[in-house]
Amino acid sequence: MKLFASIGLAAMMLASSALPSLAQGAETMVITTDKGEIDIKLRPDLAPKHVEQIKTLANQGFYNGVVFHRVIDGFMAQTGDPTGTGMGGSKLPDLKAEFSKEPFKRGTVGMARAQNPNSANSQFFIMLGDGDFLNGQYTVVGEVTKGMDVVDKIKKGDEARNGQVSNPDKMETVKVVAAQ
Repeated sequence: MKLFASIGLAAMMLASSALPSLAQGAETMVITTDKGEIDIKLRPDLAPKHVEQIKTLANQGFYNGVVFHRVIDGFMAQTGDPTGTGMGGSKLPDLKAEFSKEPFKRGTVGMARAQNPNSANSQFFIMLGDGDFLNGQYTVVGEVTKGMDVVDKIKKGDEARNGQVSNPDKMETVKVVAAQ
C-alpha cells in the first residue's frame, strides 16, 4: 500500500510541476481603451491559425486605433476593421473556419466573418451576453479574463442600424504578452 501511495504522490508532484510550463505557453491579448484595459486569454488549442493571425496583426500594430464599429447591447462588441465600416480587413489571407464545441457565452471572443464560414480575417467580437445560437458557427479565439466591466462601457450602437456606432470608442493599443 505504501508503494501505491508513493507512486501516487510522485505522480501528483510530476503533474503539478508540468502545470507551470503549460501555463507559460499561454498568451494574453491586452487591449487598452480610454475606459480601461481588457485582457483576453488566447485559445490556440481551439483555433491555432486564427490566434496566430491575431497575434501577427497585434504585433504589427494593425489594431492600434481601430474602432468598435458594431456594438449591440446585450449581444456583442465588434472591432478589427481598419476602415471602421465592418467591410474591411487586413492584407493577410482569409482563414478556414476552426469551429469548436466551445460555447459562446459572456466574455467569449470570436472571429467575425462574412456569410462564407471561411472568410474570417482580422475582425473579432467580444460577447456582452450569452449567444448559444453562434455555437459551431463562428470560431472561438479567446475569452476575457479581466476588464468585462470595460467591455460593458463601450459605446453601444443604433439597434435600427444593426449596431452601427456613431463616434465609436476605439482600441488605443493592442499587444500580446506571455501569461504570468
